[in-house]
Amino acid sequence: MISKKTKYGIKALTYLARQEDQIPVAIADIAKSENISIKFLESILLLLRNSGFLGAKKGKGGGYYLIKEPKDISMAKVYRILEGPIALLPCASHNFYEKCDDCEDETTCAARRLMTEVRDNTLKVLENNSLADIAF
Repeated sequence: MISKKTKYGIKALTYLARQEDQIPVAIADIAKSENISIKFLESILLLLRNSGFLGAKKGKGGGYYLIKEPKDISMAKVYRILEGPIALLPCASHNFYEKCDDCEDETTCAARRLMTEVRDNTLKVLENNSLADIAF
């Protein structure tokens, strides 16, 4: 299962994508609309901002806004930023590969073969969906 951080990050990005003029939206408005704790949402939005998906404006009328078009925001990238590796085992990961301590032969490991297939199919779904695809 994905973490609440990832679920809430996707919900917040979707909320921001649906804003008509991409004007800054206060954290409290997103939190209330999506039923997310403000404190938790702050940390998620800061992570998304530092990753280049969001901009922020301080002061009156401030808040967060998308700095990329929703069609240019890959759900695979969002997932990796919020959740980490897509693979369920480190030995099946493209970007975070680690050899398993208990595995003698990766080429014959049934668990690795299965999890590589799961990774490939999950990655295909995430790469083939942008924020625009899921928000509208």
